[in-house]
Amino acid sequence: MATITLQGNEINTNGELPRAGDSAPELNLVDGELNDVSLATYAGKKKLLSIVPSLDTPVCATSTKKFNDAAKEKSDAVFLMISADLPFAMARFCQAEGCDNVISLSMMRSRNFAKDYGVLIEDGPLAGITARAVVVIDENDKVIHSQLVSEIAEEPDYDAAIAKL
Repeated sequence: MATITLQGNEINTNGELPRAGDSAPELNLVDGELNDVSLATYAGKKKLLSIVPSLDTPVCATSTKKFNDAAKEKSDAVFLMISADLPFAMARFCQAEGCDNVISLSMMRSRNFAKDYGVLIEDGPLAGITARAVVVIDENDKVIHSQLVSEIAEEPDYDAAIAKL
């Protein structure tokens, strides 16, 4: 379990993020066309996972736009924006904001991704969705960087994550 804050109030996640050197836990998420996706969907590519509570918040929206801009320069990597939002809402956001360099993925069918990555919030007003985190995975599905943002209302360290790609 990790302790983070939401506007200064402590809340807890169900576990710990995978660390550099760990094998990336499997992910089973849903894309914008309602297809199931897994790590195998992106085999042979580096993967940046931007895990956010909801694209319908200012910080999540900002981070998605910043990673979208960074993705333009990284053709050998995929930038996956992961939240509890429905794929339809995520698609509307990405279309409205011109975020066509990232792939939005939803946890709509299962919370196992959040549990397996240790980011499922267990208490407080956001219980049941994810903490804010970034995980970078190499082309062999090994974790090469991870950051759990200690205050959910703050942005991640973009430069540190992108540098690992």
